[in-house]
Amino acid sequence: MSFVIAGLDPAPFRYLYGMDDAALAAEGVVRVVADGKPGYPCRVTLEDAEPGEALLLLLNYEHLPARNPYRSRHAIFVCEGAETPARHVDMVPEQLACRLLSVRAFNRHAMMTDADVIDGRELETLIERWFADPATAFLHVHNARRGCFAARVDRA
Repeated sequence: MSFVIAGLDPAPFRYLYGMDDAALAAEGVVRVVADGKPGYPCRVTLEDAEPGEALLLLLNYEHLPARNPYRSRHAIFVCEGAETPARHVDMVPEQLACRLLSVRAFNRHAMMTDADVIDGRELETLIERWFADPATAFLHVHNARRGCFAARVDRA
């Protein structure tokens, strides 16, 4: 089963790029400095920031805007200036493969149909198994420990 893991569109975040810390704070956004790797995963590029990188925005993002009980938002990191969303076809990016993940399957009504916590190296196998069910429309991947939204997986 062919699948796509894509980074977020940077358009909703561009207005934040270049703002000073006070202006970011007024938007509920914090600029942080990466102090290790892995640890600061950009949701646009699907890469971890390098240690010392100061252009990292921590903000709240609605990753599941469904009008049902699973509607959800959480904190994410976006590298300031990120312009090109990652697109991984039939492969799991290292940013996901190196983490403990919480993965959730949803149907076309954005109702959760399954969930599991796995080592990121097992993600491709889980994607194939869940997409074998035609009722599975998409998956959401979260970092299991902090709960942050990591990426969406769609059929290719």
